Amino acid sequence: MNVDALLLWSRLQFALTACYHWLFVPLTLGLGVIMSIAETKYYRTNRPEWKKWAMFWQKLFGINFAIGVATGLILEFEFGTNWSNYSWLVGDIFGAPLAIEGILAFFMEATFIAVMFFGWNKVSRGFHLASTWLTVIGATISAVWILVANAWMQDPVGMSFNPATVRSEMADFWAVAFSSSAVNKFWHTTISSWTLGSVFALGVCAIYILRGKHKEFALANSRIIAPFGLIAALLTAFTGDTSGYNVAQRQPMKLAAMEALYDAGESTPDGKTADGKGLGLSAIGLLDCDKLTPQAEANQDPFIFNIKMPYMLSWLGTRSTNGYVPGINNILEGGYYDKDGNQALSADERMRRGKIAIEALAAYGEAQKAGDAAEMDRQNAIIQENFDHFGYGYVQDKADLVPNVPLMYYAFRIMVGLGFLFILLFLLIWILQRKKSYEEYARYRWLHIITVICIPLAWIASQAGWVVAEMGRQPWAIQDMLPLNAAVSKLAPENVMTTFFIFAVLFTILLIAEVSIMVKAIKHGPESHLNDVEQLFSKRESK
Repeated sequence: MNVDALLLWSRLQFALTACYHWLFVPLTLGLGVIMSIAETKYYRTNRPEWKKWAMFWQKLFGINFAIGVATGLILEFEFGTNWSNYSWLVGDIFGAPLAIEGILAFFMEATFIAVMFFGWNKVSRGFHLASTWLTVIGATISAVWILVANAWMQDPVGMSFNPATVRSEMADFWAVAFSSSAVNKFWHTTISSWTLGSVFALGVCAIYILRGKHKEFALANSRIIAPFGLIAALLTAFTGDTSGYNVAQRQPMKLAAMEALYDAGESTPDGKTADGKGLGLSAIGLLDCDKLTPQAEANQDPFIFNIKMPYMLSWLGTRSTNGYVPGINNILEGGYYDKDGNQALSADERMRRGKIAIEALAAYGEAQKAGDAAEMDRQNAIIQENFDHFGYGYVQDKADLVPNVPLMYYAFRIMVGLGFLFILLFLLIWILQRKKSYEEYARYRWLHIITVICIPLAWIASQAGWVVAEMGRQPWAIQDMLPLNAAVSKLAPENVMTTFFIFAVLFTILLIAEVSIMVKAIKHGPESHLNDVEQLFSKRESK
């Protein structure tokens, strides 16, 4: 079996499924809030136009929701098919949030989504509004548990390793569910989805304005979406900052790769820079790929040009203007001090200790077969002493510990740059459409064209965020515990390659189908949708 080929195709297949799945999820979460706000306006004002507008957003929500569920189920199955060693080692922990998602969130969504779509004119306005909001809450709860599971892969807490079963077991459920990584990931991911949904919805309104159609809908909905989007975008920036601080504490290699920072100099025992000067955050730069070796030469600048914001990297990583943030070389070589005064071990030392833990695990298994309790206890003590370095025992070359630096550097800046663009867009729309008539607002054609262009940019920003989160964790399936080469299933690479292309074709067909259905629904507009629904109800009542 070609392990390298197997690992490559397994990663490609999972990345393909995850990327397609994430095309649908953020729009579901974002449109869910927007359709709920629109129906809330209908409930409070009892104006029939808000009812038809809420129904229009619900139709787009429903189209997107259905395909998102299908890709999400396939994604969960791949943990068992392609990553069985991973599932065996941490299934007791990783399976819990996924089970909660399936039992609680899906049942909640399935119950109230039926009322939301088919309950118009069948239940009271208040009950229908509650069902709409509960559908959105159910979708968000579903996202919560998926993000808890992902956060645990980034920051494995609340667990203990049982050498008798060779499995990690959950020791503290609440530590897993409410770790700082889980909380940060939930808020940043969910609120950024609200931002994407707002960009999409404003884009729809802009299309109608440019075409001179559905004028009242476009103006009225822009007035509720723009402030919501602005708040969401600002909160996304805030939660992004807290996520960056969390990454600095738990995944320093990820932050170093995001900054293309190789050498940060020396540190003092209190975790400050030795020269007393803070580290700058790269705002924008151009990397010299010839200098991006896995471990670049000391003090070598990997940039052709680099514009920095003084002290901001120190502040992001330590909340101090002269705090020390290690670079790639510093992490590999060790010896620097963190804010608690602990001296970091080198990658070579962690690999050595990891091999000791793996050898002790093998010796524990032999003692277990022989029934030698004393030897089992001795080997278990060695395992627990070195378990923090367990995953490093599977690493063959410390250069493998460095993520793809150019990809990380540029993806991070695409995400952040587009985020600030959306803040400016929401602010401009909010200011320019306030207390203006439709004719006055429609004159800003340049703004409406930019809004339409921002629709695909919102997905690019969202996907770039996940590239940073997942590629920055490489080579780990579980940070410091299990590298990908030890997590993959024993399969023939040809089988994984075949299913990769099958999934690629199926997902592409689904995507094309959704886009065509969405475009058709948007083209017809909210009025035609209301007419279709009313005709459907009238036919049912006549029967």
